[in-house]
Amino acid sequence: MNRVSSVGPLRPSPLVEQAAERLRAQIADGVWPVGARLPGETTLAKELGVGRSTVREALRALAGAGMVRPRQGAGVFVTAARPVEDFPARLRRAAVADVYEVRTLLEIQAARLAAERRTDEDVAAMRAALEVRRAAADGPGDAFVDADIALHATVVAAAHNPVLADLFAEFAPALRQALIDLLGLVDVPRAERDHGDAAHADLVEAVVAGDAEAAGRVARAELESMQGKLS
Repeated sequence: MNRVSSVGPLRPSPLVEQAAERLRAQIADGVWPVGARLPGETTLAKELGVGRSTVREALRALAGAGMVRPRQGAGVFVTAARPVEDFPARLRRAAVADVYEVRTLLEIQAARLAAERRTDEDVAAMRAALEVRRAAADGPGDAFVDADIALHATVVAAAHNPVLADLFAEFAPALRQALIDLLGLVDVPRAERDHGDAAHADLVEAVVAGDAEAAGRVARAELESMQGKLS
């Protein structure tokens, strides 16, 4: 049974995008289920009315979306019925409370590790960031949020775990927008001029003192307090 015959010819331009979209639709409709081997380039090129190079580029686009995977000497196989979102895309559409819940878990451990591993340079960076956050409390909401995130970033950096640092960097844009939206609703810096200052100062001092348990405890309390405002 020739299952490609329903694909149909394409308009002349833009060929690669059209070819990728047509193949994507066929995979989503179950013409080629997950695990199935796609027809060869020559067959697809004939059915789509394009050259083999166009088919090759379209398949490369589908592979980049996580929908197909070539196997050396065996062909191209379907690996997903829908494009696979990358992590930043998933974060952008995730519920803010869910993102903050994971951020809390990440930063509690980061604070504990920071207390054990901080260097003199880390200490200087945290204290400088705390002062910048204090100075930003009376300014625009977005500047205050940026200063707040920058302070937390110095604590994460002091953990000296590049995976933790990368994860925090991935979370930061989604967190930034959520916090800016929250401040726009309640005007936190003006309603509470020292908003979170004591908690952040306690966090920095716990890390500086090398008290991992205190650092984790303070980080949990501060982050869970903010999480309650977002949920």
